[in-house]
Amino acid sequence: MFTSFIAKKMLESQLKNIPEDQREKIISAFEKNPELFKKIAIDIQEEIKKGANQMTAAMNVAGRYKNDLQALMGDSDKN
Repeated sequence: MFTSFIAKKMLESQLKNIPEDQREKIISAFEKNPELFKKIAIDIQEEIKKGANQMTAAMNVAGRYKNDLQALMGDSDKN
């Protein structure tokens, strides 16, 4: 629980320049499935270790989890 709180605060700080409505959707998705976001973060770090820059790594990994992310973001619209 404490780890989730810290992760949420870190996510909020990373999203500070994103419009409020999009930020809320992302935070809501994170709260619904923090393990998915943990997997994504680990995969991004692995891509970076292989030599990709952060943006490229994030885009590649996001593509792999596209369906999962869309399902979560779609679910957050129904609340």
